[in-house]
Amino acid sequence: MIADLSSWQQAHPVAHPEEDDFEPDGTWYSMINVRGNLYAVEPNHGEMVKVTTTGDISRVIDISASQGHIVPTVVAYHGNFYVSNLNTFPIAGGASSIYKITPDGSIKMVATGFNTVLGLVIDQQSRMYVLENTAGPSFPTFPTPGFGRVIRVDPSGSRTTIATGLNLPTGMTMGPDGKLYVSNWGFGPPPIGLGEILQIDVKD
Repeated sequence: MIADLSSWQQAHPVAHPEEDDFEPDGTWYSMINVRGNLYAVEPNHGEMVKVTTTGDISRVIDISASQGHIVPTVVAYHGNFYVSNLNTFPIAGGASSIYKITPDGSIKMVATGFNTVLGLVIDQQSRMYVLENTAGPSFPTFPTPGFGRVIRVDPSGSRTTIATGLNLPTGMTMGPDGKLYVSNWGFGPPPIGLGEILQIDVKD
């Protein structure tokens, strides 16, 4: 074990935890490597921390302090950190956003109107690829496989739908080949064994 995030979180509470949906150990969802340090996002408490490879933990930002319980889910890095959020159940359409977080912990909303975002990738052209778990009716009123999609956001702000028809996808990365890789059927109904990795050829 490198770092005990549960113990650290219990010793360093955030400003505004959600009492009706509180997990003492946290529900750590996303982690990236930036210049040899790990940056992890925790949705339930609402924060991002830095973890060194020697196990030192420090808080980059308490997201709950300024944004409330928005359920931040995934982090990407492109000069600054970019964090997406899921929002609270039941999740209405268009309730997810993208936030820019500077290394010193300042936060600013940079894009809105997304649905249940669980993946975020930024390419070398500063284009954001946003993975929506479902773009269908309010979640989790009922399962909505087949409504997942990937949306590209250009630096100008224009949006292009790259892929549709995904089944409850939960994660996304970009490979060295410049293609996107998405975990499909990340959760949902049986039968067991439906999980798969999809390759998405991103066309300019």
